[in-house]
Amino acid sequence: MKMPNYPEPYWRDPNPFEEFPALKEDMQTDVVVVGAGIAGITTAYLLSKEGKQVILLDAGRVANGTTGHTTAKITAQHDVIYDELISHFGTSQAESYYQANMVAKKFIEDTINERNIDCDFKQVDAFLYTIEESGITKLEDEAAAYQTLGIKGELVDKLPLGLGEKAGLIMRDQAQFHPLRYLKSLLDQVVANGGQVFENTTAVDIEEGDKLTVITRNQKQIRCQQVVTCSHFPFYDKGFYFARLHADRSYVLAIKPEKSYPGGMYLSIDKPATRSLREVTIEGQKYVLIGGQSHKTGKGICTMQHYEVLEKFAQDTIGIKAYPYRWSAQDLITLDKVPYIGRLTDKHPNIFVATGFRKWGMTQSTIAAQLISDLIMERDNPYESLYTPSRFQADPSLRNVMVENLDVAGTLIAGKVGITFKEPKDLHPDEGAVVMVDGQRCGAYRDEDGQLHVVDSTCTHLGCEVEWNHGDRTWDCPCHGSRFSTDGDVMEGPAQRPLPRIEMKHADNEIDK
Repeated sequence: MKMPNYPEPYWRDPNPFEEFPALKEDMQTDVVVVGAGIAGITTAYLLSKEGKQVILLDAGRVANGTTGHTTAKITAQHDVIYDELISHFGTSQAESYYQANMVAKKFIEDTINERNIDCDFKQVDAFLYTIEESGITKLEDEAAAYQTLGIKGELVDKLPLGLGEKAGLIMRDQAQFHPLRYLKSLLDQVVANGGQVFENTTAVDIEEGDKLTVITRNQKQIRCQQVVTCSHFPFYDKGFYFARLHADRSYVLAIKPEKSYPGGMYLSIDKPATRSLREVTIEGQKYVLIGGQSHKTGKGICTMQHYEVLEKFAQDTIGIKAYPYRWSAQDLITLDKVPYIGRLTDKHPNIFVATGFRKWGMTQSTIAAQLISDLIMERDNPYESLYTPSRFQADPSLRNVMVENLDVAGTLIAGKVGITFKEPKDLHPDEGAVVMVDGQRCGAYRDEDGQLHVVDSTCTHLGCEVEWNHGDRTWDCPCHGSRFSTDGDVMEGPAQRPLPRIEMKHADNEIDK
């Protein structure tokens, strides 16, 4: 079956959001929220309801980042996490993690009911499963953690959707929805409450003083009392977040199945062959989202092969009648797998951060909005200590930060040596590769019309060399997960500056016949 030519999330077809202007003048407000995904929009929604004047900024389009590329599971079942949380944080904090996510689920459900939002919200059960004998013990340990924490669930031998499982673990009463339709309603209320939204506006710095001043790339300024950064990597990094997070990439297909799908959300615990499944309705027809193939951004096999592996899995399990959408998502993961939500550092009491949601952004982003709103409104929040970015668990964080930084150092060196370069003229239409231009390492992509797009291949964050992602037609940095378009524009941080474009001589631009 022929794959779609380019990744296109189902959620954005059609895009429910109107276009918002770019910021073109200096402004003042109470709170600036940077990053218009579910965390940023929900934060702006809550603060605007409190009477705060809010400006919401996004470097691209509203909800076009990770929020627009999600599988949109509203669940507290975040892989096999609770046994690990009990071990690393203790029973009380592990229970807080579960309760926080269930409170977030209830907030989403209540908001949908109160605002009468048509967003395909549906209560479903969530299932973990394994197809390996070695995974049975993991699920048994997780089931014991459920019992300790009072989580409504059970260990089973068979699942409603047969996937060759050896065992499964159910978490009852979870949910799914259409995230962009939900956020459209919240954003409409932000605007109705006097909030302002600016797209294609990149925040690059904050000047601190009696008030805070957010500086944008085009040198516009917004003076405010508080800043909330929900922009994946914090754009104002005073807490070494780039060294405390790593970026993972995963892949999603939307397929119309040949076999009947019994409902529910499924996630395998087997690594690296993790598989995620859930049902969606597209134009009245039932489709299934198939996700998986997670890997560190900029590393691994040719990205197109990840889609092909998922396609084979879908064909072998539920069959494929149609295959209209595919896309990939990027998620940040903290050292201890719990998001960083709260004050940027102890020395920056009016700058807040929300990041590291580890693929579970629907509930975790909602937690972030509730927690940060409470901090700004000077209210107590029972989950502040669990999520505070200033925490540092020696086990496993110390070991992980050493591994992450050693890996980055090795990647930085490896990217500078041992590369086999192509000639620009050798690139075929819809092909990208590392090339040499006048003795300089560059990244080149020839589009389907034969036009060559050449950029400097050195990431503008910390100098690692980007790698070509054929599946998504992007340049990805293996060190900290920055991603750039074929013309060098920043698509994902922490990089803030684009890759410089390289002008080509006419002869070099021609295809070698």
